[in-house]
This record gives sequence, C-alpha cells and structure tokens, in this order.
Amino acid sequence: MSLPDYEAWAIFAAVARLGSFTATARELKLSKPTISKAITRLETSLSTVLFHRTSRKISLSTAGRSLLPHAQKIAHDGDAAMDAARDTTHLLRGQVRMAAPLSYGLSHLTPVIADFMGKYPEIAVDVQLSDARVDLVEEGFDLAVRIAALPDSSLRAILLRRMKGYFLASPSYIEKNGEPRHPSELSNHDCFIYSNLPTPELWHLTGPGGEKASVQPKCRLRTNNGSLELASILAGHGIGSLPDFLCDEDLQAGRLVAILHGWNFEPIDLNIVMPPSPLRPARVNALIDHLKKNLH
Repeated sequence: MSLPDYEAWAIFAAVARLGSFTATARELKLSKPTISKAITRLETSLSTVLFHRTSRKISLSTAGRSLLPHAQKIAHDGDAAMDAARDTTHLLRGQVRMAAPLSYGLSHLTPVIADFMGKYPEIAVDVQLSDARVDLVEEGFDLAVRIAALPDSSLRAILLRRMKGYFLASPSYIEKNGEPRHPSELSNHDCFIYSNLPTPELWHLTGPGGEKASVQPKCRLRTNNGSLELASILAGHGIGSLPDFLCDEDLQAGRLVAILHGWNFEPIDLNIVMPPSPLRPARVNALIDHLKKNLH
C-alpha cells in the first residue's frame, strides 16, 4: 500500500485558500509547475477533478469542496508537528494568528497582547478584531476568543468565565417612556437589536422561575457591535441588552439602569476556541496559557 501524498494534499489546501497557483507558488516558495503537477497528481490518484480552471480563475469543484476539510486538517497537523519538533530545541518563535470580538478586543485584549509580546519577543501575533464569526480552519487562525453560547462543533474550547447579561436603559429614557416590567411590554419601546444573535428579530428569553417568553422587539437600531449599541443606550434612544464587560462601569456610575430583572437570553460564555486537532505549536500554547491567566 502506498503512502498518501501529503505534500499534494497540503498544496491543495493552500491553493484553495489563496485561489491561485501563482500566489501559492509564491507563498510556498515553489515553482508554479510544481504546484500544478501536485494538483494533477492528486486529482489522478483520486480519479476526480478538484478545481475548475479557466484562463482567468480557478474554483473548487464539488468534490474539491467536500475534500477540502481533510486537506486543511492534513496541512494543519503537518505544520503543528514540524513546529512542535522545532520548539523542543529552539526558542519560542514564529507567528500566531487569532481572532477576537471588536469591542472586547479593544477594551480587554489590547493590554494582554502587549504584555505577551513583551514576554515572548520571538513570537509575532496577528490579531484580527471583528464581530463577524470566522472559520478558524478555513481562514487559517490558530485560535479565537469568542463571547457566545457555543453550539456543538468540532472546535476545541476552553471556558474562561460565564458572563452576565443585562437589559439596559438610561435614566432619561425611563423618565420619559417608563420602565417595562415584562418582556411583553418591549413592543411598546424602542429597542436595539444585536444582529449576531441566533434570531435577532425574535428574542427568546428566560425569566424568574424559568418562565419563558418570545418577543419581537420594536427595532430602533440594528448593529453587530456592542459599543455602538452602548452609545445609543447612554444617549437615551432606547433599550438594549449587553454583556457585563461593556456596561458594568456605566451601571456603577448610574449612567445606565438595569431593567427586566431576572430576564435574559441564554447564558453567554467567554471562551478560547481552537481548531479540532490536539496538535498545536508551543508558541500557540504559550499564548493560550497567557490568555487563560489574564483575560476576564
């Protein structure tokens, strides 16, 4: 039995990510004919077409899309194994790519990453801040910080802490419009919708004693960023729901009022998530350990 063509699988994953034989050859420091031959070799061994090629572009075939996760795992595991071998005899070095939510990244992650860089001068950190959900494997991230109730998936996760959520309004809004006492009253109030919720336009809430309520809020603002929502709540334009890290300071200062006590969405957690492979370079583990000690 012949061994799998691991090099061709890794090249396939790289071409799929970069969308070009030329770009792949440049990144991998190989010739373009070498890239083309590897893909042809893999297609021949599999008896299928992985890419549709035209004079202007290439695109994944149906078979290519179904096989890509396997190629990505082969490439990731190979990189991790090589990095682990190098890390046993060298200083921690190389690049770590991570993603994190924008508002949390700016408020909490910034000093933690700066401290990490001071402790590990040979490690470069590529941090992408966005509230959009990224695909760690497909987009080549080593880890991500996520604030969410994680669905079942193949990703590995480390729970850092459970976050508390609040429904909030400004004192001026409550003085002008009154305070809702039950979620059913939200249809009479201007509300702010966080668009990254599973069902943004329909809020499924749990209240005291396990009471359930599903409401369609009256939407005044829809956004995918909590800081923008916070500014609008503080300005007295309506009611919103935010996690504790965004609103604790304003609650303590009296600039915000917590309302609908005992009602909230499903619990949200602060997590570190990683690709499914247990193999990780030591530099990635170093950053994960640093985040575990310092994020809150």
